[in-house]
Amino acid sequence: MPDRQFFDELPSTQLRALELVRAGGEPGTRVVAARQTAGRGRGDHLWASPPGGLYLSIVCLPPPAPAGLFPIAVAECLRQHLEDAYGCRTHVKWPNDLLVVPERGPPAKLAGILADLVSDAPGGPRLVVGVGVNVRAPRAEFPEALRDRVAVLSELTSYPPDVDQVESEVADVVDRTLELLETAPGRAALVASCRRALYGRGRRARLDGQPVGVVRDLGDEGELWVEDGRGRRAVWVGDLTVEEGS
Repeated sequence: MPDRQFFDELPSTQLRALELVRAGGEPGTRVVAARQTAGRGRGDHLWASPPGGLYLSIVCLPPPAPAGLFPIAVAECLRQHLEDAYGCRTHVKWPNDLLVVPERGPPAKLAGILADLVSDAPGGPRLVVGVGVNVRAPRAEFPEALRDRVAVLSELTSYPPDVDQVESEVADVVDRTLELLETAPGRAALVASCRRALYGRGRRARLDGQPVGVVRDLGDEGELWVEDGRGRRAVWVGDLTVEEGS
């Protein structure tokens, strides 16, 4: 059986899993916390982690695919699962989030994915996939500034799951994603699916707070293609904000 480490509270499951990898942690190892005090988002962003959410990091063997595809590919497979299992419709926001987009009001984040590649692990390269899902966390437990910007799965379905159930489902989603990324046809199908679910296509956006042009497409390696007055260009990293109503 793969090792599963559960903590009532942890600064970050991702940081703990990376420590285990560097100490020789094997693929299949899971780190789960009921609450995080310094949950990681992309870059220097924090992930609000009150009790009632899933905070999970899994050690994996990296597939032969571009690293930029990992987080958005997992997000897309999770999007498909949540729609099939719970009737919950979401969009993939580049590079690693699932958003619920209401008819009125701002988009709200339901889940986020991290993927850290450790190329010099003792047992060979390892991929640590971190997934956070707002499963049952009470809205009042989130920071006030985020309460209208988060989506909670229990509010979106008439048969809300518990956190343990979502953990098992997410682990299966990660396995399925990595299997698809193992082959060229699987990667192509997954990228095509990501493109169909991409949030913000045709709308103006900002990257790290600066205007970047109009979102046009997702590239084969996970890059985002945007267009401004000088033409199209690829964006590989950064914090993307799609302008609402544009």
